[in-house]
Amino acid sequence: MTSTSVEAPPTPVTPEPQKPRSPRSVTAGTIVKYALAIFFLLVVLMPAYVLIVTSFKSGSEIGVTGQWNLPKEWTFSSWAKAWDALQPAFLRTFQLAIPVALISSLIGAANGFVLSRWRFPGADVVFTLILFGMFIPYQAVMIPLREIVTTVGIPPGIPTLVFVHCIYGIPICTLIFRNYYATTVPEELIEAGRVDGAGLLRTFWSIILPISIPGFVVTIIWQFTSAWNDYLFAIFLSNTRNGPITIALNALAGAQSPDYAASMAGALITSLPTLLVYILLGRWFIGGLMAGSVKS
Repeated sequence: MTSTSVEAPPTPVTPEPQKPRSPRSVTAGTIVKYALAIFFLLVVLMPAYVLIVTSFKSGSEIGVTGQWNLPKEWTFSSWAKAWDALQPAFLRTFQLAIPVALISSLIGAANGFVLSRWRFPGADVVFTLILFGMFIPYQAVMIPLREIVTTVGIPPGIPTLVFVHCIYGIPICTLIFRNYYATTVPEELIEAGRVDGAGLLRTFWSIILPISIPGFVVTIIWQFTSAWNDYLFAIFLSNTRNGPITIALNALAGAQSPDYAASMAGALITSLPTLLVYILLGRWFIGGLMAGSVKS
């Protein structure tokens, strides 16, 4: 009689429990992260604090020793003085920045569409030559540019600056829109327009422009900010009587006996439009900038 051996069932393998992360290391890393964030935030906000506080001080309170102190008596006289000095240039700068942002964005959209979807011999060479304009330092072309503007006969001031900023804004706007159209707009959409009999201009106007809002947000913010903050073109191609607000702000702050409170208030007034543009359109800026970076 043979005995049958019964094998014991295999012992289940219990996975080793993972060691919990040390709460001390997590807390230390979080503390360091927030400490660095607060430190850099303070570094950024310290000049802004001095700028705002000084603009509300009277002349007797302004000094190196008391620059961190709050005003003993808050006054808006410096803001009124700065606005009186900057108001004409403030309005002229809107006449500069808005046309520049719209015109250069529209030209860049047309260039980007043609260079991305309507291929022709030498398209890459044309695109390279357009981009070459981004790498030419402005300082290197100031004197020849002034001679060209004088020869063409464009009156100095805002018309000249609109013309120059539109020309120098074409490369970056073309680059942004070319990448956007090449990676985001499907080829089937353009083919459908061709089947329906739409030509180049009709396709661009009726099909492409309505879906180009993300690209326009990016280029409008870029060009508006560049034209509003420009000083180099303005100092060469305009003056305090017909130039933008950066020229007027320099005149306000560069007097023989400068009024520091009025200068600080003027700097804040000058920065308000670009700040509002980023507040209103900033939520779409990154999305529009990244829209042409990855092909969907």
